Amino acid sequence: MQAWQVHENGEPGEVMRLEDVARPTPGDGQVLLKVRAANVNFPDVLMVRGHYQVRPPLPFTPGLEICGETEDGRRVIANPALPYGGFAEYAVADAAALLPAPDSLDDAEAAALHIGYQTGWFGLHRRARLEAGETLLVHAAAGGVGSAAVQLGKAAGARVIGVVGGADKAAVARELGCDLVIDRRSEDVIAAVKEATGGRGADVIYDPVGGEAYTQSAKAVAFEGRIVVVGFASGTIPSPSLNHALVKNYSILGLHWGLYNTKNPKLVRHCHEQLTDLAARGAIKPLVSERVPLAEAAAAVQRVGDGTTTGRIAVLPTEGARA
Repeated sequence: MQAWQVHENGEPGEVMRLEDVARPTPGDGQVLLKVRAANVNFPDVLMVRGHYQVRPPLPFTPGLEICGETEDGRRVIANPALPYGGFAEYAVADAAALLPAPDSLDDAEAAALHIGYQTGWFGLHRRARLEAGETLLVHAAAGGVGSAAVQLGKAAGARVIGVVGGADKAAVARELGCDLVIDRRSEDVIAAVKEATGGRGADVIYDPVGGEAYTQSAKAVAFEGRIVVVGFASGTIPSPSLNHALVKNYSILGLHWGLYNTKNPKLVRHCHEQLTDLAARGAIKPLVSERVPLAEAAAAVQRVGDGTTTGRIAVLPTEGARA
């Protein structure tokens, strides 16, 4: 089969190689899956660079979420078991963690309903306890993680403010349903949030960016607000001033979704049931901005790393995948 291999860490466009390799052999409790669609996530970029908390042995195939097909023909959503990731014709995954792919979504959309939407659901509902009528601020609102949070926030009845970088991404955020879009390149984020909320600030802030975005969050959060920290796409990990959190009465909530797979897997399945229902009702629909063949996977991962994409890029290794 064909698979992208990483033999040394570095920039995806430089170190990922498409090679002919043997099909992986499932271990105990694992299944072999034909990859119908694999979505590109920012952690894929970090893993290729060697900057992720998980460092699989070299060589490895990146690709952290897929819509795959079992040997008996079922469409499933899975996180491949590294080093046999999803940017390949076949991958392996833990049988106990397979989730049914919703009939309402095509292969690329189904694959994208996993990490980003699970992270959004846990962040907004499990950690921040978002309530209808509250104001939700989403950084990087046009990206893969941010777009999921925007849709989930709207589905929960929140007023959603999206922060983006550039006019093109602002247009995408508006199409996603943001009630207000702030272009951080041309607008003062803090002033715009305060003006839009009558000086109160945002009740919940969803931050996959870190760096300057977190600094803005601390200044734009409301009394008894909650800042949900889900990642550091900016490359800068902030150091919160806890005296500021004390004086202003807000909470800083960390979210590492992957831990729920080991700490509380039943909750992951419950979340998937909620997401499947929302997708069936049309309340959420993953934003897949591009669908590319397997040969273009490295370039796609590089574009995600460069921050030039919106939504998700899906890699489709299988002819006849549902698109």
